[in-house]
Amino acid sequence: MSIFLHILVNNVIPLSIMIALGIVMQRAFSLHIKTLSKLNFYIFSPAVIFNLLYTTPISVQLIGKVLLFIVIFMVLQAVFVELVVRVRKLDGGMRGAMRNSVLFYNSANYGIPINQLAFSANPYTLSIQIIVMMTQSLIPNTWGIYSVNAHKSDMKSIMRTVLSMPIIYIIPIAFALRGFHVSIPLAIDTPIQYLSNAFIGTALITLGVQLGNMSWRIKPALLANVLLANALRLIAGPALAAAVTWGLSLMIHMDWMTASALIVSSAVPTSLSSVLLAVEFDNEPEFASQAVFLSTLFSIVTVALVIYFVQI
Repeated sequence: MSIFLHILVNNVIPLSIMIALGIVMQRAFSLHIKTLSKLNFYIFSPAVIFNLLYTTPISVQLIGKVLLFIVIFMVLQAVFVELVVRVRKLDGGMRGAMRNSVLFYNSANYGIPINQLAFSANPYTLSIQIIVMMTQSLIPNTWGIYSVNAHKSDMKSIMRTVLSMPIIYIIPIAFALRGFHVSIPLAIDTPIQYLSNAFIGTALITLGVQLGNMSWRIKPALLANVLLANALRLIAGPALAAAVTWGLSLMIHMDWMTASALIVSSAVPTSLSSVLLAVEFDNEPEFASQAVFLSTLFSIVTVALVIYFVQI
């Protein structure tokens, strides 16, 4: 029971308050959500990724293990989601929206606190979570953009959009500066800290603005897709992660702490990036917003169960 209460009080309620503020602001002032999404994509998200990668000590060996897991996990998850998409006969933008709601998960403002809770602020497992967060920032800004635009744009236009995303340049720059022990002047580091601290609040308010912009009429087909996406993200996700870590433990040395951290990292709800992509590129924003909101609520139960099982 303490795990459920901890997740509710320290994760879900604070997130819900921020989302509620966004809903109220939208209802009162009709904010321009495209401006908010651009602030997240081009300023706040790159700042928080750079800050965490530059300041966190991560070994090359650990990066290799985690990336191997992520590649296998994401490929298998993508295949599984594609099968579901085809069985459901989804088409157009809903295909990309469904993929993104399952493949992209909240590894930052939800995943990091959950990691600290489950593993008692262990710096080793935090390093694992930051590597996961790095990939979960890179993939939406590359594959995610392709996924929501493939049905309506040519490859040249999509590549132009992908190459305009700062995150694909920020990651190697952060690793290079840390690897060569380059100090960042205070005049530059201070704004990075300001922008990094603003990321979570701005992203959650953006989600609230999108939710406040919706009519919230109950559409059976839409609700069915949202609940299916939630089940794939919150139940199938950690189950698949457990299978992948078990398989890797037979081939390479992967201790239980590493495996547990990876399983917990895969259990978190749908990422805000799926909403930002939906809003920025006009691709099923209502579905994406509901998928994030409901998966966050359901995660009170599902994440607590995953933490309980990996700690047995």
